[in-house]
Amino acid sequence: MMRCMELAKNGLGTTYPNPLVGSVIVYKDIIIGEGWHKQSGLPHAEVNAIKSVSDLSLLKDATIYVNLEPCSHFGKTPPCANLIIEKGIKNVVIGSLDPNPAVAGNGIKKLKEAGCNVVEEVLKTECDELNKRFFNYHIHRKPYIILKWAETLDGFIAPEKRENKSPVWITNKQSRQLVHKWRAEEQAILVGTQTVLDDNPSLSARDWQGKSPIRVVLDRSLKIPEKASVLDGSMNTIIITEKEEDSHENLSYETIDFSKDISSQISDLLYRYKIQSVIIEGGAKTINTFIDANLWDEARVFTGNSIFREGTKAPILSRKTVLEEKIKEDTLRIYKND
Repeated sequence: MMRCMELAKNGLGTTYPNPLVGSVIVYKDIIIGEGWHKQSGLPHAEVNAIKSVSDLSLLKDATIYVNLEPCSHFGKTPPCANLIIEKGIKNVVIGSLDPNPAVAGNGIKKLKEAGCNVVEEVLKTECDELNKRFFNYHIHRKPYIILKWAETLDGFIAPEKRENKSPVWITNKQSRQLVHKWRAEEQAILVGTQTVLDDNPSLSARDWQGKSPIRVVLDRSLKIPEKASVLDGSMNTIIITEKEEDSHENLSYETIDFSKDISSQISDLLYRYKIQSVIIEGGAKTINTFIDANLWDEARVFTGNSIFREGTKAPILSRKTVLEEKIKEDTLRIYKND
């Protein structure tokens, strides 16, 4: 099952809206096949694992492991539960049950009705954590919300003054590359108006191989200039505003009521767009809005080796650190909202 999860992680950032799934086929304690789901519309993990087996006659005496319940419905591909039954695999070991209403126990039911010996919830906690985005979306009907910021040793995320409209780096090159890796893993990235006005970011994953996330920008009064990088049309971008504006290719305008709690409105909007995860990179006002509403799932906070003495204060979390690690002179702390 641990190998299933290792394989599944290869699809992080590429399988949306599908979950991360890996599969391993074992015959007499030897792995004879394995595979993972690579992209929506392409074969699922179980299909790839079965295809990798050189001698299909061994399947009737083999065990297939999969970290998520095999699907039981026709989507872009046929049901994996049907394929397992068709190939005569009698032993099936499953990590998590699929929360998607289209599956939700039906895959297991179909396998058992066909006479398969099904073992459920093996390393369930670890398998659930692997698909935290997918589970959160289907169970809580909201995206998995990750807060991210970098702060100085004296607790600031931006200086009082800056010479030009570009980022003032607090962290080192390795930390910044890690952030681009994270961007490639999440479905969307969100920033507030002031971050765009101050930094003119592209919000891409340019320093990491992978797909850049959907850009989501808060711009209440549409004051971001047309020449800003986020409006260049190079990537799918959602502008959240209170003014009516026509959408066009790669640029969608959505209105919310900024006089009310905007965090829940943003969460509902992203859910309607079928966005399963979003990383919120700033600024302080935007991040604090989600903290104050207690509408976040995870926070990733860098502390760089610099001092500003004055500027924009960093957000404060009243949560225990789950993980702490050093990235050269930087410190990364991960927080979870239980």
